[in-house]
Amino acid sequence: MSRSRIGSLGRRLSYWLALQSLVGLVVVCAVVYGATQLAFLNRQSEAMAQKQTQLQHLLIEAARDGDTRALQHKLDDFLIGHEDLSLRIEQPDGTVFYRSAASPPTGSEARRLRFELPSPLSASEPLTATLMLDTGDDAALLRRIGFTLMAAALAGALLVSAGGFLLVRLGLRPLHQLVEQTRRLAADTLHRRLDGSSQPEELEPMIAQFNELLGRLEQAYERLEGFNADVAHELCTPLATLISSTELALRKSRGADELREMLGSNLEELQRVAGIVRDMLFLSQADRGAAARRVPTPSLAAVAQRVADYHEAALADAGIGLRVRGDAAGAFDTALLQRALSNLIANATRYARRGTLVQVDIAAARADEVAVRVVNLGDTIAPEHLPRLFDRFYRSDPSRSDADRNHGLGLSIVAAIARMHGGVPLAESSAGMTAIGLTLRAESGDATVPATVHPVEPRNTGQALNVRA
Repeated sequence: MSRSRIGSLGRRLSYWLALQSLVGLVVVCAVVYGATQLAFLNRQSEAMAQKQTQLQHLLIEAARDGDTRALQHKLDDFLIGHEDLSLRIEQPDGTVFYRSAASPPTGSEARRLRFELPSPLSASEPLTATLMLDTGDDAALLRRIGFTLMAAALAGALLVSAGGFLLVRLGLRPLHQLVEQTRRLAADTLHRRLDGSSQPEELEPMIAQFNELLGRLEQAYERLEGFNADVAHELCTPLATLISSTELALRKSRGADELREMLGSNLEELQRVAGIVRDMLFLSQADRGAAARRVPTPSLAAVAQRVADYHEAALADAGIGLRVRGDAAGAFDTALLQRALSNLIANATRYARRGTLVQVDIAAARADEVAVRVVNLGDTIAPEHLPRLFDRFYRSDPSRSDADRNHGLGLSIVAAIARMHGGVPLAESSAGMTAIGLTLRAESGDATVPATVHPVEPRNTGQALNVRA
C-alpha cells in the first residue's frame, strides 16, 4: 500500500477524533433540542387543555345562573394576561356568540383547538369554541436554543480536536523516541538493543521481537565477517602455494619431468580452489531459494548403497565398516541426496574410531518426513559446537589440522540440501556416538519400506569390528 493512501498516523487519529467529537456533540445537541421542543409542545397542549376546562366551567355556571351578560365579562376577564390567546365562540346557526379583542394569530406559529361548550340557554344546542394560541415566542426561543446548541457543538468539537491533537502528539512521542533509537543503529552497533522501559505496553511485544531480530542479525553479521575471513584464508593458502611454485619455476630452467611434477602440484591446488568456488556458488543458489528437482525415488537405501560403494576404498583404508539400515521411498532430488550422503559418510570416515562401524539410518520422522542419519563412534563433540557444525568453514578443531584436505563446507552443503527438500539438518553427540544427518519432506510415494541392512566391511584391516548400531 502506498504512503499517500496511509498517511500520517497522528493526523489520522486527530481527524477521526475531531470527527467523532463533532458527531457526538451534534447528536447530544440534537437530543437536547428535540427534548426542548417536545417540552414546549407539551406545555402548550397542557395550557390549552386547561383553558378548555375553565371555559366549560364558565359556561356551566352561566347556564345555571341564566346570566349571559355576566358571562361576557367573565370571558373578558378569562383572557386578561393571556395576550397570546384568542377565543371565538359560535352559535349553532353560525352567528358569533363571543369574540376576543385580540386578533387571532395566523400562519404556522399558531395552535388551534376546536371544541363544544354547553349553551347558557338550556334549550339551545351546544356552542362551538375555537381557541387559538400564538406560539411565535416559543418558536423564536426554540430557534435561539438551536443556534446556541449548534455553536456550542462546533466550539466543543474544535476544543476537543485541539486537545486530541495535543494528546495524540504526546501519545506518539514514545514511538518517535523509538524511531530515533532505530536510526542510531548501524552495522557496527548491532550489539545495542532498543530500550523499552519508557514505552507503552502495546509496543513492548514489538520491541522484544525487534531486539530478538537484532540478536539474530548480530550473529549473522558476525558469521558473515568470519565467513569472509575464512574464505580469504582458504583461498590464500593455495594461491600462495601456486605463486611460490611458479616463481621457483621461473627462476631457473628445469627439465620436463620436474616441470610436469610442478604443474601437477599446481593443478591440485587449482582444483581445490575450483572446488571451494563451486561449493560457494551452490550455497549461494540454495540461499536464494533454489528448490530440489524431485523425481520418484523408490529406495533411499539403494541411493545410500551407491554412495557407500564410492567410499569403499576410503572406508577400507580407515579400517571402518559401513551398513545401511532402514529404507524409505518418495520424491527426492537423487543427485543432491548423493552429494549430502557423500559428505556425511566422508565426515564420519574422518572422525570414526578405527575398527568401528559407520551406520546410515533411514527412518520416517513423521508421516510426510524422512530422517537420514550417519552414525559413527569416535570422540564426543562438545555441546557448544553442535549448533555451529553446519556453519560455513566452521571446524570444531581450531588448529585446522586437515585444512589442506577439507575446506569446511561439507556440512553446510548438507544443511542447504535439507532446506531445499523442506527439511532441517540434524546433529547429536553423546557417549562417543555422533549422529549427523538431515530430514527430507517426502511429497509423494513416502511409504516406509521394511528395514534392511547393507553391510560394507573394511578390507585387510586385521581387526575385529566394534559394531554399535
